[in-house]
Amino acid sequence: MDKLNEASDNSLGGDTAGGSDVAQDGTGVVHLDPYLEPFTGAIKSRYSKAKQWIKDIDASEGGLEKFSRGYERFGFTVAPDHTVTYREWAPNALRAYLIGDFNGWNRDSHEMKKDNYGVWEISLPPVDGRPAIEHDSKVKISMVVPNDQARAERIPAWIKRVTQDISVSPIYDARFWNPPQKYQFKNARPPKPASARVYEAHVGISSPDPKVATYKEFTQNMLPRIKHLGYNTIQLMAVMEHAYYASFGYQINSFFAASSRYGFPDHLKELIDTAHGLGITVLLDVVHSHASKNVHDGLNFFDNSDHLYFHAGARGRHELWDSRLFNYGSHEVLRFLLSNLRFWMEEYQFDGFRFDGVTSMLYTHHGIGTGFSGGYHEYFGPNVDEDGVVYLMLANEMLHTLYPSAITIAEDVSGMPALCVNLSLGGIGFDYRLAMAVPDLYIKWLKEKQDIDWDMGQLCHTLTNRRHGEKTIAYAESHDQALVGDKTLLFWLCDAQMYTNMSTLSEFTPVIERGMALHKMIRLITHSLGGEAYLNFEGNEFGHPEWLDFPREGNQNSFHYARRQFNLPDDHILRYKFLNEFDSAMQWTEEKYGWLHSPQAYVSLKNESDKVIVFERAGLLFIFNFHPSSSFTDFRVGVDEPGTYRIVLNSDSEHFGGLGRVKEDTRFFTTDFSWNGRRNFAQVYVPTRCALVLAKEETLDPNWKSNITLGYGY
Repeated sequence: MDKLNEASDNSLGGDTAGGSDVAQDGTGVVHLDPYLEPFTGAIKSRYSKAKQWIKDIDASEGGLEKFSRGYERFGFTVAPDHTVTYREWAPNALRAYLIGDFNGWNRDSHEMKKDNYGVWEISLPPVDGRPAIEHDSKVKISMVVPNDQARAERIPAWIKRVTQDISVSPIYDARFWNPPQKYQFKNARPPKPASARVYEAHVGISSPDPKVATYKEFTQNMLPRIKHLGYNTIQLMAVMEHAYYASFGYQINSFFAASSRYGFPDHLKELIDTAHGLGITVLLDVVHSHASKNVHDGLNFFDNSDHLYFHAGARGRHELWDSRLFNYGSHEVLRFLLSNLRFWMEEYQFDGFRFDGVTSMLYTHHGIGTGFSGGYHEYFGPNVDEDGVVYLMLANEMLHTLYPSAITIAEDVSGMPALCVNLSLGGIGFDYRLAMAVPDLYIKWLKEKQDIDWDMGQLCHTLTNRRHGEKTIAYAESHDQALVGDKTLLFWLCDAQMYTNMSTLSEFTPVIERGMALHKMIRLITHSLGGEAYLNFEGNEFGHPEWLDFPREGNQNSFHYARRQFNLPDDHILRYKFLNEFDSAMQWTEEKYGWLHSPQAYVSLKNESDKVIVFERAGLLFIFNFHPSSSFTDFRVGVDEPGTYRIVLNSDSEHFGGLGRVKEDTRFFTTDFSWNGRRNFAQVYVPTRCALVLAKEETLDPNWKSNITLGYGY
């Protein structure tokens, strides 16, 4: 895998894979996974189609680099002399007019001209040396369409700002956004993190107050918190403008507009710029899997046809999401979507994307009513939407060629092979895939099993069962689990006692003790064994109580649960602070030792009776005792590297809300005797429900004790 990836060359102009042993027909992935051999034809087909698109775009558009700058031609552009030009693709329209505040909403005064490709255009010369359309004024396109007496009046598809005044109408207004002073970024993008520790956040809920929080507040309050915790990447949800706040940001109506409910575009730019100054990478949760079915302020029936951006008929509708599905085989749809990615990278300086709903894009059944068994026949054949696969190939190819440090993440439940392999080898090209089976396992066990029945072998298998050579993001719980109707991990573990016993002034009950211990252990074993990156949804690091419920008619439009109570870990008499600081210590310990970007762990012990798991990764020795009642004195653990070991992370530390049963200044000496397949062993005291991380003594910093007890960064 490494040899092939090193030989591959992401190039917008074609494949130059370097080594003669690397296939030039997209079948390089078969060398990585021989089980793909029976599906060579399908692999060649999708690869050939991607290369043909690149060839055609090179010939007709001057290459993907120019093609993906559609936002510089479509929508509103302003020339240096302040001439305003507006272009829109609407081939079904018979006539089109630009209307707005600038012309008193006169529906006949500013007629547009249509070219042979269905693109309408109008240019407005400057007035007294200024743009004819005032900054932040309202605009629309008004179209005469076949078989309709009324005009089709729409928000421009490429508009960069839309606003909603719910007291007047739920329909969004398009704004001509042309500020006199452009935001000047001060900080360069940080280097691509070797270990991505991702903090998933939603700007609107990032406040303990019952309101919609702002970009400004996120910059001021959340960025320092995220930096302290030790996360080096932020994944921002619900930024692309969505009409319905309770959709969690997944029903997009304006793809080029940053949500105005959190503030102005420059405020989002400042957020990203400030994060970059802190060395934090910022990813956008991008939704190209579907679009809102809104007509007046969305893309649906834009020119009164149902097949402009989407498939016509039933194929263009997602029956569960009640939304529209893109036609990824359309030249203009590819321009729109690829330019959308480019726009967020250029205009806002995002560093990459988490692609939502990738399963829906990969298959014609969109994953509906389909359980994936892992059989390779499920990943090829008539159920695969080859156009969707090819779009993702082109998107990743474009991004990684133009922005070598860009990060792309796929949310796919199916396990599609080669999802995270370069296009030059026949892969789809993502950097990471989400390990979606991991959180499902924890919830299933917490619902159905007693602690003593937890299967150590199954736990290790689930955490390590990933496609060789494809990087995986591990996470202990998803943002969906925080939604009303489900529970977060700590809520499953502690339930009603979260309301009565999370204060240090109250009894430290067995329920709270168990809940906090397992919360820490689950996160640490997921972090250290489960992948090549780690993700946490905001608030879950400290065991956020209750659930997330956006204002809606069913809850009287209440914001009470549409918030994250960061006041809880900041209150020093509450036990949430312990979980918060353990999470911080975990992130900073990874920063020092880098286990996420190290080879997969060697698991030397999965003891079902003792409920102990032992593994090594990045030169560290990880020991987990999940037994609900048994502690082990002088427990013998195998370790390959001889030497003297010290504790660098202890989930049972009193500083992390534990019982303090382990002496953290203990030195552990190895014995030259093979044990559990390792060349040496050490003997360690491992209390019940405790996780220990040991490192060789010479790797410790002089201030190592303050690091493990206080969770401060190295």
